[in-house]
This record gives sequence, C-alpha cells and structure tokens, in this order.
Amino acid sequence: MSYQEYQRANLFFDSKDYSGAADILAPIVEADPANRAAVELLGRAYFHSAQLGRAEGAFRRLVELDPANGWAYEALGRTLHRQGRPEEAAGFRRLAEAMGTDQDASAVYEVRAANLAD
Repeated sequence: MSYQEYQRANLFFDSKDYSGAADILAPIVEADPANRAAVELLGRAYFHSAQLGRAEGAFRRLVELDPANGWAYEALGRTLHRQGRPEEAAGFRRLAEAMGTDQDASAVYEVRAANLAD
C-alpha cells in the first residue's frame, strides 16, 4: 500500500468527499486485502456515500480480519440496519455491545447525519 495514497484518501474522507475516498481506497484494498486500516476506511467511505452493499462487504471483511474488533461488528450492524435488515443487524450490534463497544449518542448522531446526506 502506498502510504501517500492512503493519506490522500484520508484527506478526501475528512473533506466529506466519501466517493472520492472510496475510489482511492478500493485499489489499495484490492492490492492489500489484509490491511485493516484501509478496509475500515473504505467501509466508512462506502457507508457515508450510501454504497451500502459495498460497505457491508468491507465491514464483513473487517470482522474476518479482526474478530475481536467490536467497532467492526457495530459498523456492520448499522450498515445492515440502514439497508432495512434490522433483525440481521441486531445480532451484530448485540455482539458489539457484549464486546464493550460504546454505542453513545454521538455514534447515533453520526449515522443520522449520514442518512441526511442520501
């Protein structure tokens, strides 16, 4: 992975150009599918740009790469819920909660803000 390209993707993400960030990150993840940081940022970029099927795939990959990462389960659950699959989402969100993932109001606000961008 080119660190400069990853940093560039971070800049796009931080400036809320989520599709642009995803365009940069997709080849990075394809070249290095075990890179957890790139997979996570790609999932977040897909989520915020409403590419929910792709976000689901990235977060499922992140869960495979790091099964002890409660945040990955929470992100997957939120993605499934946003796709209208609340029953499936609930299981992942319960796992995240059992792992001690903070499900505070700011996380809910972040998802609601992403929903408004649709």
